[in-house]
Amino acid sequence: MTCSASCLCGAVTITFAEAPKETGACHCSMCRKWTGGIYLAIPCAAGQATITGEDNIGTYPSSDWAERTFCKTCGSSLFYRLTAPGPHEGDMFIGMGLLDDPNGVKLTEEVFVDEKPDGYAFAGDTKKMTGAEVFAQFAPGDATGA
Repeated sequence: MTCSASCLCGAVTITFAEAPKETGACHCSMCRKWTGGIYLAIPCAAGQATITGEDNIGTYPSSDWAERTFCKTCGSSLFYRLTAPGPHEGDMFIGMGLLDDPNGVKLTEEVFVDEKPDGYAFAGDTKKMTGAEVFAQFAPGDATGA
């Protein structure tokens, strides 16, 4: 069963090979600045989504190992993509807010909990990871993210 998503103006669309069932929340300062709040992201392995309207996608290399994308027409944040060589190269974290129908997607994980502002908290039980734990899982080379 496929699932679709799009930016605010519809210039960029994303079709998932399978409907997402889980989302994660990123509390890092970069995601908060990029989205204006908490980034709720759908993990998507490389090749598991089809993107149309690629000419409308702007890319910002936010680190040595990842990039953030946005719609050049309406400014919607689209996805965060890992670019460093390795087993996660090309994996994306697509904004949950882009889903045409987000029903049934459960919040299961929170990352960069050590950067979470103290003014909010999610109800329920989620897996929680610090920034160091995230870098150890995804960063190439060393665990510092450098």
